[in-house]
Amino acid sequence: MSIVGKDPFSVVGKVTIVTGGGTGIGAAIAEQFALRGAPVLIASRKAEHLEPTRDKIRRAGGKCEMLTVDVRDMQACQALVEETVKHFGRLDVLINNHGAGIAAPSIELSANAWRAVVGINLDGVFFCSKAAAGQFIAQKTGGSIVNLSSIAGVSGSAVMPSYGASKAGVINLTRSLAAEWGRQGIRVNCIAPGPIDTEGAAPRVWPNETVKQAVMRSRALGRFGSVEEVAFPCVFLASDAAAYITGETLVVDGGESLRYGF
Repeated sequence: MSIVGKDPFSVVGKVTIVTGGGTGIGAAIAEQFALRGAPVLIASRKAEHLEPTRDKIRRAGGKCEMLTVDVRDMQACQALVEETVKHFGRLDVLINNHGAGIAAPSIELSANAWRAVVGINLDGVFFCSKAAAGQFIAQKTGGSIVNLSSIAGVSGSAVMPSYGASKAGVINLTRSLAAEWGRQGIRVNCIAPGPIDTEGAAPRVWPNETVKQAVMRSRALGRFGSVEEVAFPCVFLASDAAAYITGETLVVDGGESLRYGF
């Protein structure tokens, strides 16, 4: 693939879906793509999560549409892709950012709670990816899929077992789909964020100042990450600068200082 004469880091004109795109990391991803000239469709189960982000992007001069979607429904994921093509004429990038987690000891976790988390985090990634890949293949243009996992998917989670297990599944699914779809020009990569300072994470993961300070001390960089510091790698992986990267998981966690005894 030749990228001579072009800005390889550009995503101008790359039509992009961002699931979970109304809040937190997802909103930052959508905003960064739109800021760089990518038409964006954001999706979530709740319209009230999407409308403020859509309106913010539009006020800044970006192109943004929205759709309410339950990613546990395969047909709804197909409709998400179809709606994107209806608005923008094509699809180039899918960011599977949606996610859910329930903090509970394994012995207390109900079957329904387990299935809900796995359904959103793992089934939803597969269903959305399948729908996007079908569109990429029909267009004969290839495409880029970026899945959001977590360091819990790399190292496990003692307090959120369904979350850790499903996010580990996302990492393996990334490798599997990359291997299957590579010959169609479809790249599939993954980002595993560490502690990112968002409103949604704080009550569950660092509910008080003591825990918050301990989390920061566990990072080699000594701080939390920002939502933009996850969005920027997404832009990179979707761009032609990453044209020879597929099946990989990029850990964005500020470094683990405790393992080195600091």
